[in-house]
Amino acid sequence: MFQYHCLNPIASVGLDGFGDNYRQTDDFKEADAVLVRSAKMLDMELPGKLLAVGRAGAGVNNIPLDRCADQGIVVFNTPGANSNGVKELVLAGMLLASRDIVGGIEWVNSQKDNPDVGKLAEKQKKQFAGSEISGKKLGIIGLGAIGQKVANAATHLGMDVYGYDPFISVDAAWNLSRTIHHIQDVNDIYRNCDFITIHVPLTDGTRGMISREAIQMMKDGVVVLNYARDVLVDEEAMVEALNAGKVKRYMTDFANPTVAGVKNVIITPHLGASTRESEDNCAVAAVKELKNFLENGNIKNSVNYPACDMGVCTSASRITICHKNVPDMIRQFTRILSDAGVNITDLTNKSRGSYAYTMIDMETRASEQIITKIASVEGVLRARIVK
Repeated sequence: MFQYHCLNPIASVGLDGFGDNYRQTDDFKEADAVLVRSAKMLDMELPGKLLAVGRAGAGVNNIPLDRCADQGIVVFNTPGANSNGVKELVLAGMLLASRDIVGGIEWVNSQKDNPDVGKLAEKQKKQFAGSEISGKKLGIIGLGAIGQKVANAATHLGMDVYGYDPFISVDAAWNLSRTIHHIQDVNDIYRNCDFITIHVPLTDGTRGMISREAIQMMKDGVVVLNYARDVLVDEEAMVEALNAGKVKRYMTDFANPTVAGVKNVIITPHLGASTRESEDNCAVAAVKELKNFLENGNIKNSVNYPACDMGVCTSASRITICHKNVPDMIRQFTRILSDAGVNITDLTNKSRGSYAYTMIDMETRASEQIITKIASVEGVLRARIVK
């Protein structure tokens, strides 16, 4: 029986997938797995029993990834599960930026007590007019699950789409429309596009990617959309560009004091994945990942350990080992098993940066004594019997 704990409300359609071998606990310290959305885990003490964290969403900046890795806790996220919800908000952002729809709505509301509001609207509507997005150039930085959906949808709206992603996956490339222009130099997007939207993960290399220098390269009257992470954009430089008329509008999903209330900034309160469908999809995906890990030891969509999959164990036993990515680990593991008279039927080892993961199937049931010996090897962070 596995126990799980929810740090945020998680859609029941996902939790229903756990089945009879799982029980929800209100005690974080008793959980084998934790499900989280936006709750801040950075300062939480992580219980020794905890095996995995499932983030029902893509961003993991609220989770202490390195500390989890050092304790042998595998952290999962659900890339792509909320991609359609974010895509639709990006499209809405482009439409809101092209015409002063928000200003028009606010004007009508201000005239709610005016009996001649209909006639007056005909006179006032010109001040809220704008342009169509069809025929405009859209530059997309990052062609992952969200970026590719935005790209394909924008082509159907008649936009001329340019995509930049030096690390594009084969699957993403296959899913892209043939009409999309693949750009090798991101500066070409800055120089030529009417709309620019960014869809990259937050890393040391992408922080502040939309910099003062990048903004200076952009066309006058450009619209910049940021529905990924606020710190991907140098927002102080963005405000300066808005005030100078360089940037027509800045559309973002992240409210903060730098941009809140600034003219020509339209901010939504982190609504990108706030749809019933996205929350359901993320919950279902997170539960599937946790179950596959807890029951089979397989890792898919982890952000701190390597992907590793040996399917369902058909041998007598399976053990998994989280360890540092250092030499001589496999020899030590196999020596312990050999000394115990255990025959290995299958073995997989994968690494990711400073961390590695080993799965071993055996002809005989692994004992607690074997696991204790493996766990005592220097560099081992956690060892467990899966079957």
